[in-house]
Amino acid sequence: MKYLCLIYEDEKAWQNMSEADMQKGMAEYNAFTENIKKNGNYVGGEALQPTTTAKAVRVRNGKISATDGPYVETKEQLGGYYLIKAKDLNDAVQVASRIPGAKHGTIEVRPIMEFNQP
Repeated sequence: MKYLCLIYEDEKAWQNMSEADMQKGMAEYNAFTENIKKNGNYVGGEALQPTTTAKAVRVRNGKISATDGPYVETKEQLGGYYLIKAKDLNDAVQVASRIPGAKHGTIEVRPIMEFNQP
């Protein structure tokens, strides 16, 4: 099965990090990514631009509304994701627990609905 691991962290923490701490954090993410590629869990993943670059889009009565930033104020923002393969939800949780952001943020693990499977 496929699972989406959504990485929620305080994006201000990354913005306020020293260069050395940022390099260390990125090295942890790179090592994690290489590990899940080697063991076959990796399907995809990307980091996201800060929430200040986001738009929240709604359509009401045929009218498009696009507002700046995230829809709600939170302490943690969606900063990136991994799409992984795992045998079940427990296995996916074990993989997600190794994402570096789990140490200071939250990783949401959600099964992917796979339509039209043979």
